[in-house]
Amino acid sequence: METREKGYDLVVNVNNFNLSYNDVGEGNIPIIFLHGFPFDKSMWQIQIDFLRATQRLIACDIRGFGNSSDENSALSMDLFAEDLIAFMDKLAIDKAIICGLSMGGFIAFNAQKRFPDRFAAMILCDTQCIADTEGVKENRLKVIDEIALKGAADFNEEFITKVFHKDSLTNKKGLVSKLRSVVFANSQHIICQGLLALAGRSETCSTLHDIQVPTLIICGREDEITPLQESEFMHENIKGSTFRIIEQAGHVSNLEEPWEFNKILLEFLGTLNQELPVNISGYQWSF
Repeated sequence: METREKGYDLVVNVNNFNLSYNDVGEGNIPIIFLHGFPFDKSMWQIQIDFLRATQRLIACDIRGFGNSSDENSALSMDLFAEDLIAFMDKLAIDKAIICGLSMGGFIAFNAQKRFPDRFAAMILCDTQCIADTEGVKENRLKVIDEIALKGAADFNEEFITKVFHKDSLTNKKGLVSKLRSVVFANSQHIICQGLLALAGRSETCSTLHDIQVPTLIICGREDEITPLQESEFMHENIKGSTFRIIEQAGHVSNLEEPWEFNKILLEFLGTLNQELPVNISGYQWSF
């Protein structure tokens, strides 16, 4: 059996950039976590802590974000998906369970559509299959122009307000502050490149019926960025999919309600006949 480097903030060169990732736990089919825009792999830490005793868990910093710095490339969902497959090849991962939130879900859709044999299951969190309308694209370009003139601070603050449920903004200020720090760590250039990547993505709704692997869809009830009806549409069009709504959560449901989110993950993984002897009743959460 080949040995592999395990731990946090590992680095591997793929597609001419250094990709930063965490790789912990053991399991035949790893779960690869893809973060949303404009976050980093740290958003999955609670899930990693919860499942690492029984699963192999990999969380990646997507190109340009976190410690996977790239200030030169034009970012796109196609490129992100190609990075994912190259990363899997580098780590000799034939198949993975892919878990993506928001932009991470867009990447998962893109990769599954183009490389369907590489995925054993999909977990789609607070995401959608539609492309930007012309109006949304125009607004993103307007935001990019404003950032060029005034910097990204106003955009970042408004974005943080939108991703959280109103109760989280009031009652989970430590969590909000931590995520704010992650967002503000991005360069102005990467924020703009991320917005361009989002604006340029293709729709994947027309191919939902082609998805043949077990699929879990999770959405916060108060998600303003990828609204609940988009998740409902995906559930209706992905045959055999499982759909769960998380109450009292907005766009970052895995952070706002981690207990509920992890219970849902555990139940879904159990349907894949994976042994997960995790005692969730004794698990303590801290923020």
